Amino acid sequence: MKFTKLSLIAVLAVSGAFAGEVNSDTTVAGKGQLYYYTTDNGGNGDLFDNQSTASSGAITLDVTHKVTNNISANFTAIGYSHLGDSLGENKMEGKHTGTYFNVANLTGILGDTTLIAGRQLLDTPMLGSFDWLLAPSGFEAYTIANKSIDKVTLIASYVNKLRGNNSGDNFVKLKDDNYAFGLAYSDAISANLWYYNIDQADYTEVYGDISGKVNNITFSVQGVSTDYDRGDDSTGYGAKISTKIDDTELSVAYNDISDRVAGMVEVDSIYTSSWNIFASQDIGSSWKVEGSKEFSGVSATMSYADYETVGNEFDLILGYKIADNKSLDAIFTNTKYGEDSDAENALEIIGTYTF
Repeated sequence: MKFTKLSLIAVLAVSGAFAGEVNSDTTVAGKGQLYYYTTDNGGNGDLFDNQSTASSGAITLDVTHKVTNNISANFTAIGYSHLGDSLGENKMEGKHTGTYFNVANLTGILGDTTLIAGRQLLDTPMLGSFDWLLAPSGFEAYTIANKSIDKVTLIASYVNKLRGNNSGDNFVKLKDDNYAFGLAYSDAISANLWYYNIDQADYTEVYGDISGKVNNITFSVQGVSTDYDRGDDSTGYGAKISTKIDDTELSVAYNDISDRVAGMVEVDSIYTSSWNIFASQDIGSSWKVEGSKEFSGVSATMSYADYETVGNEFDLILGYKIADNKSLDAIFTNTKYGEDSDAENALEIIGTYTF
């Protein structure tokens, strides 16, 4: 019952933003989701025990309204509700129920240039929206992208606030200046080059990667250098080889982070990162092997990664498409967060209905 009421709240929140009915200039899409998460807390609890389990239902509505031929207003409203203590005592997003706008921006397009102002999702190698649990983390930012140069996209973002993943409607003001600018090149060879100034964490950073394909093998290399205002700086590099044999995708990756963890905001793009562990936060060498295959309608990805100081992680990710708009996913992870700690088992089950 709470789930039904909450979906109506989300609908009213979005429709109220337009003060009118949906018309040909307005598009609405979204999803309903049921999420179940349980862990044994590294041997200090049990899988499926209420004290180490969380569950929630959520409705996500994505609304785009065409203001003019070149300007649109975009909104993403999230409404969520705890499913009851019998399905886990812990609360996702920190509350029994809640609603918030994860996206609320104006987007303008002029020729090859796009400007986004307001709440938005970001996707850059070392600063971006962490898409886990009910909704990805969000930012209040100004982003400009230009594609005037053939095969090149230039991007710059100035970030004011961050809503960390699984933190409800808590958009936190960031101190001083936080921005990123970079370029992406896409052709037979793909490459990224980014510069970050993150006053919130007192560092600047340069990230770059390049990938190319020879026959059926893709070779990728990356580097990241973080200059902290105080203390040691960080340097890192990595390499990845991936291929596809019949209908099985295989990859092996290696990274090394020296002296100090690399700077990141919510996510990283380090090759050896896993479902739970970000390799940028490991000092030393790490490696990862991964394989993916689809069989009998089920997509399966299995990986194992070993880290120098953090520990290791095994992931099994399964996805099943029930219908065009219905899917069921399951993620099992075995994660050792430190060399001297016990491994933690966790299971996530997600049911999704898109509309």
